[in-house]
Amino acid sequence: MALINRMSRLLTADMHAVLDRIEEPDVLLRHAVREMEEELARAEQRVKLLEHERARLADRHRKVEAAFAELDEQVGVAFDSGNEELARKLIKRKLETQRLIKHVAERRAAIDESLEQSRATLDEQREHLDVMRQKAELLTESPQRAGPDEWSKTEFSVGDDEVEVAFLRERQRRTRS
Repeated sequence: MALINRMSRLLTADMHAVLDRIEEPDVLLRHAVREMEEELARAEQRVKLLEHERARLADRHRKVEAAFAELDEQVGVAFDSGNEELARKLIKRKLETQRLIKHVAERRAAIDESLEQSRATLDEQREHLDVMRQKAELLTESPQRAGPDEWSKTEFSVGDDEVEVAFLRERQRRTRS
């Protein structure tokens, strides 16, 4: 049974290696960056729409407040003239206007909260996109800067004498402990 499991893992690993070679990681990374840029553009559009809605609601709030002040003045005139029936109608409109003011204020608060969350998400997406762009840039530039011959020229190789000295130091350190 263990032999079958090992063979299965070996075949799976080989299949993954073949797929990795076929997929071309730089192409996939560029595609992922494009998708992230498109999502970022959609998020920016949502923020602009929310900002527009907030400005529209602020304008609406100012107009309703002005109408409320005018109704209050009209109620005063109706009471001064002794016309209670007109005063009742104006008070009814004043109450409706008060409710409208409350509704617009609640809507503005909801838009402000949504706008704040959208901006935070947008900032996170921008940071993530920058990281992905840097990774893509490194991936596309790496083969041009360092060819296969350049890796053998680097100082990553370790000589036998360095291994022997490190071995002696390690043995000495372990015998002290």
